[in-house]
Amino acid sequence: MLLAQIRNHKSHALMVALLALSPLGITSAVITPASAAEFSYDNPNTQDATGAFAMTTAPGIQPALTSAGITFEAISPGTKTTSVSAATTRISLPVVAKTGTANATAGGFKFTNTKTRESISCFIPTIDTRARVIDCKLTTGFNDTVFLIDTINSRDFVSNGSIRTSVFTGMSIKVKSAMTAQTLNDTLDTTVFSSSVTFANANLIVTRTAS
Repeated sequence: MLLAQIRNHKSHALMVALLALSPLGITSAVITPASAAEFSYDNPNTQDATGAFAMTTAPGIQPALTSAGITFEAISPGTKTTSVSAATTRISLPVVAKTGTANATAGGFKFTNTKTRESISCFIPTIDTRARVIDCKLTTGFNDTVFLIDTINSRDFVSNGSIRTSVFTGMSIKVKSAMTAQTLNDTLDTTVFSSSVTFANANLIVTRTAS
């Protein structure tokens, strides 16, 4: 795994070089909404879809990130909403394509250490409700799993003629593994990430035309 490769290189110079190639390493790019064709991976079953994926930091997560000097930002066309009273951050991303149980979004999210300026970006997250993973896509074509979907409280499916809508609520999101958490911590020079706690709670709604 490329994440593990990052962990084994601690010097700043080598880290910068590796991050340019690794799935968590792109620190700047312009991502725009795309059609299903751009997410097809040569899969003829990929369909255009609409909807949204929204993940809201779990209790205590945003204060911990803030205390550690780590920002959690949306990548356009994704949006960020901060609740001061609830001390949470919500990242909302538009759904643009669906391949089986994998739902591709546009935009993404980014973590940045405000002191060192090191950052980790997840572009075009793909939420797979069967595999229960959130994959990040690079402009280089590489993918890597950063988060797991630990639980899904509710699944609802509605059909209206040829239009089908799937709604997933109460999704509990965790960092993929202890190794992934350590890689995030090492890259961002922090100790805030852990695979043993819920990072965010999320909902997903996807609408498509039945084939």
